[in-house]
Amino acid sequence: MFLHDLKYELISSLRTKQVIIWLLIYPMILGTLFKVAFSGIYEKENLFSSVPAVVVGCSEGSPLRSVLDGMKNSDKPLLDVKYADREEAEKLLNDGDTEGIIDASGEALTLTVAGEGMNETILKAFCDQYNSNAKVITESASDPAKLGAVTEQLMKDANVVEHKQLVEGNMDFFVEYFYNLVAMIALFGSMIGITAAMDNQANLSALGARKCCSPRPKMLSLLAALTARFILMAVCMVITISYFSFILKIDYGERLGLVYLAGTVGGMLGVSLGFAVGSIGFGNYGIKNSILTAVSLLLCFCSGLMDGNMKIRIQENVPVLNKLNPAAVIADSMHCLNVFNDTKMYTEKLITMLVMTAVLVMFGFIITRRRKYASL
Repeated sequence: MFLHDLKYELISSLRTKQVIIWLLIYPMILGTLFKVAFSGIYEKENLFSSVPAVVVGCSEGSPLRSVLDGMKNSDKPLLDVKYADREEAEKLLNDGDTEGIIDASGEALTLTVAGEGMNETILKAFCDQYNSNAKVITESASDPAKLGAVTEQLMKDANVVEHKQLVEGNMDFFVEYFYNLVAMIALFGSMIGITAAMDNQANLSALGARKCCSPRPKMLSLLAALTARFILMAVCMVITISYFSFILKIDYGERLGLVYLAGTVGGMLGVSLGFAVGSIGFGNYGIKNSILTAVSLLLCFCSGLMDGNMKIRIQENVPVLNKLNPAAVIADSMHCLNVFNDTKMYTEKLITMLVMTAVLVMFGFIITRRRKYASL
């Protein structure tokens, strides 16, 4: 009997247009637009890349040439150097093919740039440091006994920074929008969760009236309806996350299976939210769906879907809201897994989602089962 009801509920849910439009087509379109809008921004603004520069007046075997050639041996050299004459260098600078011209023809390096920015600052810092070190070495050359100590000290000063990896995962800030996009899809599962309750209440739908006249246990019918929607939501989440990960190439980390699990449990939470609201005995489907859509978008806004810094502001002022916001919990489960590789925090977020789901389902069962009708 349960399997028969489950099969019927699955077929019925698949025929609901909200499933195809809002749980599959809309997220894919929105995710594609996000990808187009944010693609490459993190790499351009946050990741270091070698600064292109043109050097003029630098002869073979000169100290500057040795320094620049030595820099090329590192994994990420500070400068991407080209050697040219003055006329060619100025043409490259005017065409925007280089950030600056380093002139080594005089006693000290001089720099010519076309603008003001981080790359120009790096070039100026390099020239200033080279000129300073060259002056110290020149002044010490008169005393060969001190030259070795001075050179050794300069080498120590050049290696005072120790590189440490604070986190192991993806530091691209814009991936947060895709975490929140998954959370939005999960909460949109409330659209099909509403019908699980309304289709079992005689005062809210004609189908509910027929079911209430049936001798079949109401709890069995409710369980079949919820299970079918949980399965359908899980399939939608897997398809959408797979599209983001394999088609749009969004980096969800190496533990994609746990991301699928978080999305699936989040989808169950969204369905349960719709089931709880649908159990309330007033308002038709349109009214409840509109309320839940508005609430879902508000929760996603607080989680950072529209403004990436919103969740940070809430965390600084009212941190308890982030712990109670289902969208924030879903997004945080993927964030802590991908960025910090923290399975303990991930497990805590997963348990939080399961507890919220259980509370909402129990609320819906209690409200629905206690309702009695004078006539049908």
